[in-house]
Amino acid sequence: MDVINILEKFGLFADQWNPRIIGELNGQYVKLARIQGEFDFHHHDNEDELFLVIKGKMAMAFRDKVVELEQGELLVVPHGVDHKPMAEEECLIMLFEPKSTMNTGNTITPKTREKLDWI
Repeated sequence: MDVINILEKFGLFADQWNPRIIGELNGQYVKLARIQGEFDFHHHDNEDELFLVIKGKMAMAFRDKVVELEQGELLVVPHGVDHKPMAEEECLIMLFEPKSTMNTGNTITPKTREKLDWI
């Protein structure tokens, strides 16, 4: 039961679109990621995802709209919904999602990470 300093953890990596695991609870991973640019449209058949903006701002594109998120705001994307995270400038996010969740969901792309590092 150690205290985790989120900003210190972000200082341990600089690459984008490569989530790191910082904790686990009730079958879920708590992950951190740096994002900038556009991800790929994808969905998760069985897993909901929570995106929390720690620093910066991002947008979540859906097939019919775009939702903007500012620092301190979160969005839950229900399973089965196509979505595409985006950020004009680097944005630091925290994710809560089941351990089985692959970052690119139902698609395989160069951004797919099959095994995530713990930090």
